[in-house]
Amino acid sequence: MLDLFQHSFMVRALLGGVAVGFLASYYGVFVVQRGLSFLGNGLAHAAFGGVALGMLLRTEPLWVAVPFTVAVALAITWVRDRTKLTSDTVIGIFFALSMALGIVFLSLSQGFAVDAFAYLFGSILFVSWTDVAIIFLVVAVALVMLLFWGRWAYTTFDREMAMADRLPVRGDDYLLSVLIAVTVVTAVKLVGIVLVSAFLVIPAATARLLAHRFAAMTRLSVAFGVSTALVGLLASYQLDIPSGATIVLTQGLLFIVCLVIAKALPPRKGGRERV
Repeated sequence: MLDLFQHSFMVRALLGGVAVGFLASYYGVFVVQRGLSFLGNGLAHAAFGGVALGMLLRTEPLWVAVPFTVAVALAITWVRDRTKLTSDTVIGIFFALSMALGIVFLSLSQGFAVDAFAYLFGSILFVSWTDVAIIFLVVAVALVMLLFWGRWAYTTFDREMAMADRLPVRGDDYLLSVLIAVTVVTAVKLVGIVLVSAFLVIPAATARLLAHRFAAMTRLSVAFGVSTALVGLLASYQLDIPSGATIVLTQGLLFIVCLVIAKALPPRKGGRERV
């Protein structure tokens, strides 16, 4: 097992995987609790459009995917706030448009099919030290954003009261959408566009099964996200199978175990959950 640390690509993958596990599972609690699980999937496919555009422009795909995905996240939030359409409907519209643009861009980028495949399904070989540095920069931003956790939690559970208290609810919605979009893009090289939404949803949903309070749910989600990324990457190395899929399968197994545990526990007393 220790021989894997002799491989630079594996060290990069472990560092990147743990960092992405933290990011996605932290923001994932807000995604799950607010009923926005489809958002991760929509932004992942928006990232596909950005990656394809980067290939068409013959530049680093993720440098294009970041602003492209952020723009889509802001557009989703803006349309959702200013129309009577539900979140799932708005996300579905931009999901389809981003995929259609991605397919068009990819068809015009001759000779890049292999690169596109790697971004779709992830590859630990694609993770560079520059990628790791960028991911940890995003982690540093997330740590600063911990200052806003209480405010975001308050809005998550009682949006109307938060607006009555004159909290910047809509501004926080845009900020959270941007941070989730950046997290999705940073996870693409490791997990792949197809599976990255699972990183946002499964650890948080697993924590939701066991936690009675939102703070506990957040801590559990982060612990699950980091640990499953680590275990999944180690298992993928030993079994020589795709890293992204192995991590998600590890998360799924943990979800099933926690579901069984949750069903065996006595029912919660009190009713409404608390922050």
